[in-house]
Amino acid sequence: MTDVLIIGAGPAGLAAAIYVQRAGKKALLLEEYSYGGQIINTPEIENYPGIAKISGFDFATNLYQQAINLGAELVFEKAVEIEDKNDKKIVKGSQGNLYEAKAVIIATGAKNRHLGINKEEELIGRGISYCATCDGAFFKGKDVAVNGGGNTALSDALFLSDYCNKVYLIHRRDEFRGEAGNLEALRKKDNVEFILNSSVSSLLGEEKLEGLELTHKLTGEKRQIKVSGLFVAIGQEPANEDFKNVTDLDKAGYIFAGEDMRTKTAGIFTAGDCRTKEVRQLTTAASDGAVAALMACEYCNKNA
Repeated sequence: MTDVLIIGAGPAGLAAAIYVQRAGKKALLLEEYSYGGQIINTPEIENYPGIAKISGFDFATNLYQQAINLGAELVFEKAVEIEDKNDKKIVKGSQGNLYEAKAVIIATGAKNRHLGINKEEELIGRGISYCATCDGAFFKGKDVAVNGGGNTALSDALFLSDYCNKVYLIHRRDEFRGEAGNLEALRKKDNVEFILNSSVSSLLGEEKLEGLELTHKLTGEKRQIKVSGLFVAIGQEPANEDFKNVTDLDKAGYIFAGEDMRTKTAGIFTAGDCRTKEVRQLTTAASDGAVAALMACEYCNKNA
């Protein structure tokens, strides 16, 4: 039996572990892959308050080490089920292990949907990015492309147009799904070019991204454009299906929770990118983790 079991060792989960330990409780983290979450792949972080510049790997390692030094424990096993027993929660791992806890925090994050084409994984951090606000400043004065047609893609293109020499906005359909206001603002930008009915079919460059091959969806015609960066904004995918028996999920799969991080089940909380929220950033993930930890510790004290 542990006090608070945290599912996921990304920034939200690790921040939660730090606050749980500092509150005098015991935190156990279950993580499927590696600590740090998606931020571990970010070459440089320059938007975290109090830290001028740090690599994603170093940031994640510092966060992990801080939690472990305080006494938190990390087990590499995917959580696949939560059973609510009122006074305790039982979490089943993918290897068949059962973990008992007084409270649970779900901090599984959300993975950016990838294009699924050759060289995409190899070029992440070398021209391929999934977060314009995180990495856009590194492409100041350069030509870049944004792939997507929703609000995120339009917002990314607007943001990048203030930094970059030129922004190509690539969408596989003939019209955008994003807000009309953002679209109109983009139309007024001299350095933004729309490429519609097209998809990215190939990435050009070996050590770093140098360009894109595009295929027109209707004619099959191919063209190449030279860019230093590609910002993929085709959505995110939360991984909360295993926990829908103890949480309410919206139609996109995110856990319904307000700023108190409470789910529909007493003693089960959530934090970070896996929950319903407007802003998904490193700072908001850490903030969620702190709030969820304090709420979970309060729950443990009331049900001691």
